[in-house]
Amino acid sequence: MPTSTDRTTTQPTFVRSDHVILGAGGLAVLAAAVTRFAGGGAVLPFVASAVAVTLLASLVGRSVEQLGDRFGPGATGVLQSALGNLPELFIALFALKAGLVGVVQAALIGSILANLLLVLGLAFLVGGLKHGTQQLNSERARSIIVLMVLSVAAMVVPSLAHYVHTPAAAHEKTLSLIVSVVLLVLFALTLPASLRKQSGGEADPGAGHAEAPRWPVWLAVGLLAAAAAAAAFVSDWFVVALEPAMDALNISDAFAGLVIVAIAGNAIENVVGVQLAAQNRSEYAFSIVINSPIQIALVLAPLLVVLSAVFGFASLTLVFAPMLVVSVVIAVILTAFITFDGESTWIEGAALIAVYAVIATSFWWG
Repeated sequence: MPTSTDRTTTQPTFVRSDHVILGAGGLAVLAAAVTRFAGGGAVLPFVASAVAVTLLASLVGRSVEQLGDRFGPGATGVLQSALGNLPELFIALFALKAGLVGVVQAALIGSILANLLLVLGLAFLVGGLKHGTQQLNSERARSIIVLMVLSVAAMVVPSLAHYVHTPAAAHEKTLSLIVSVVLLVLFALTLPASLRKQSGGEADPGAGHAEAPRWPVWLAVGLLAAAAAAAAFVSDWFVVALEPAMDALNISDAFAGLVIVAIAGNAIENVVGVQLAAQNRSEYAFSIVINSPIQIALVLAPLLVVLSAVFGFASLTLVFAPMLVVSVVIAVILTAFITFDGESTWIEGAALIAVYAVIATSFWWG
């Protein structure tokens, strides 16, 4: 005889907040489409597309919430990050086709900074203020952090070779391609471990109380994929509207790429991470937020280097501007120190946000 839990996982049940997110998200996407194709001035399309991306992120967050208890934090984090990075992939490819290499490089580093400092800081701040010290599962936290440090370190090696004038500096394209292939192979090797559930069937110490899933797997996965796909289109509209808005609001190219485009491209992780931390599901929040910069370093950046060469777009290398390299190194070191003990507090979250604000301000003038 089926239990009540069985029924909730085979027959979808929508609460009021589900209807609000679905309805508001649909209206926001429609408004973004109208202002994009029918015209709406310099700023309105920018605002409408930004709101639409955020609401779509809320829908993704709700879908992840319905998937998390079934697949575990590792698999959920990888799935979330992969879908969340789709808008960045499409945006970067269009930008490379247009020759905007500097914008793509700033957005890649900006995405890592936004996740490690702003999003993780917000998750720690909200979760800490609401629930006190939260547990991240020290063993899983250490393995994720070590992988993040190693992947980002490998990604910035071509930059270091360039700025210390080693013989490899004259071959930055070839070096970038080799490093990219190595990073993609590393991702393939680490993927099975990332997908594995927590061993032993032990309860997640940081998960908190989670309600029984209200949606069947097919619905949660379907809405997750649909929302991510819609976010890709809306993110493209956002970038199209960005340049007129920058001119109207007097925003520099560097600040727009590093901060605005990076935050918009990571809106899904922004909302989901904070939502889960507020529910005291700290390990899920940590896994989702940290998996995004790992996938940027291991997958997105190297894949863009390879694709730019294959498709004949403007050549993208892993040689970044010195300030970008210094900023990402600071972010990685701070995140490693703060999270390596397997705990998080609201003070640590506030500190991460403060560092992000200082770094972002340093790019305001270009």
